[in-house]
Amino acid sequence: MKRFSDRIPHLLLAAYVVLFVWGAIAPYDRTTWWVENVPIVLIVVALVVLYMRGVRFSALAYILMSVLPYWHTIGGHYTFERVPFDWFSRAFGFKRNMYDRVGHFTVGFYAFAIAEYLIDRKRLSVTIASLFALFAIGFVAMSYELIEWIYAAYGGNAEAGANFLGSQGDIWDAQKDMLMDTLGAVASLLLYLILRGKARMLQEDTEQADAPSLARETVTK
Repeated sequence: MKRFSDRIPHLLLAAYVVLFVWGAIAPYDRTTWWVENVPIVLIVVALVVLYMRGVRFSALAYILMSVLPYWHTIGGHYTFERVPFDWFSRAFGFKRNMYDRVGHFTVGFYAFAIAEYLIDRKRLSVTIASLFALFAIGFVAMSYELIEWIYAAYGGNAEAGANFLGSQGDIWDAQKDMLMDTLGAVASLLLYLILRGKARMLQEDTEQADAPSLARETVTK
């Protein structure tokens, strides 16, 4: 019988499909919807293919990785600048819609799964795997900003290009987006390392508690 945690990837995928269908109905701009959703669909498809080929992650890793597709799908429906997110801006005193900034932070959550895969399968040491995950997110962040620039400058649709770029008049938008990607990666890596440390401590305590029992069984025999 499957545990509930084993069903989490299926539930997350089903929720994404429902959200995708909702987002596809009458988006603010159809061209923007396409360019925002294509990369996310590719990510989801890649995760499904990996799952079917036996590459599995923890339930928490899947939950963290699901945040970006959900967030991005909503942003593609409204365009990131127009998502009803004013409450967040008012709460923290921001003068712009920060929905895209939070979305970039969630990109970094994929560092959790990268580190988990490399460390649990003993491909790399903890330090090297963590650095690799951090640099991988940094590379993706840089690449995506280049794609945004190329599409906005040469895509042939000025309005869709501006919506996709989403700078909202901030000349340092690309740099701030990359910073948020990196901070998200740092946060998720810290979470992974803390949870890993606690799991190892719990395992060691369990082994120490079991040791006297094993010793008594050996003497009895």
